[in-house]
Amino acid sequence: MTVKRVTVPFDIETVQSLKAGDRLLISGTVYAARDAAHKRMAESLEKGEELPFNMDGEVIYYVGPTPAKTGQIIGSAGPTTSGRMDKYTPALLELGLKGMIGKGYRSQDVIDSIRSNQALYLGAIGGSGALLARTIKEVEVIAYEDLGTEAIRKMVIEDFPVIVINDSFGNDWYKQSAEEFRII
Repeated sequence: MTVKRVTVPFDIETVQSLKAGDRLLISGTVYAARDAAHKRMAESLEKGEELPFNMDGEVIYYVGPTPAKTGQIIGSAGPTTSGRMDKYTPALLELGLKGMIGKGYRSQDVIDSIRSNQALYLGAIGGSGALLARTIKEVEVIAYEDLGTEAIRKMVIEDFPVIVINDSFGNDWYKQSAEEFRII
């Protein structure tokens, strides 16, 4: 199977060129944020405040990395369960977010929002945090430092491996893959 190389942030042409099941190596800048950071961003939106970064075209990686060991820039950086961010995701997609990296299923509301906002949900392999950390070349905490490992981080990645799970056409690779092995 072919592996496509893409850069982030995403433009609409790139988003629309990718299909559920495509294997990608992503390079560019992504933002790390998980549960607590999403809750705080939602609270900021309710108050009419600015978010820590402009969502337009950006990709959020659902990760809370472990502390870096001496000589490393980041510790283990594996994906967390994406469903925890489902209640916050449609609002961020409305603001222009174009991609999310995580693991596990998304709610139907999120899948519908991905389609209507022309975005992508990308799956990373759970349990591979040490290997994924090798693709992270730079890390900077940009907001909510008091959240520790859940602070928002700006990260430069190079050849970060993912699979397109939900594409901008409403396709779901998890469902498509299960259908291939259905007996009846």
